[in-house]
Order: sequence, then C-alpha cells, then structure tokens
Amino acid sequence: MSKLTIIADIKANPDKVDLVKAALLKLIEPTRAEEGCINYDLHQDNENPAHFFFYENWETRELWQAHMNSAHLKAHKLATEGCIEATVVSEMTVIG
Repeated sequence: MSKLTIIADIKANPDKVDLVKAALLKLIEPTRAEEGCINYDLHQDNENPAHFFFYENWETRELWQAHMNSAHLKAHKLATEGCIEATVVSEMTVIG
C-alpha cells in the first residue's frame, strides 16, 4: 500500500485563534517523532487567521490511526474543546 496523505482542515472560533494555534503547535514535535510520520506540517491562512491546515504523510493508515489515538492528540482535544468551529479530515492517496 502506498503512503497515506492526510489533510486536516481546522477552523477555530474567532475569539479562540491564539489558544487553538498554541495547542496545534504543541502537536508538531511529538507527532513528528511518532513511528510512521513522514511529515506533519501546520499552515495558517494569510487572509483568515482562524483557518488552519495540517498536511501530513504517513507510512501506513494503521500508523496514522495510532497517532489519532495518541495521548498528545487526546490532550489536544480536551484543551481545545469548545474552541474549534469545524474540523474536516480527509484521507488521500497520491495518484500522480
């Protein structure tokens, strides 16, 4: 199986941008150290600072699922509860 690409599109509540940004930044170091993580890059929209975007590549879907159950991701969800307007996660495969 080819690597798995994840696109995580996150929209913070407008009054919680700084809190969400800080929480998202805390995810980077422990996630990049996880088995199977090829890259884990966070972006912030230049026009809308409440809009964040993770671009991730994982060796396998199973290793990404282990990330989704990691302690640091669970802690992030608790820390940002009620602060995120919407999150859309897409699983993708490179085709060209």
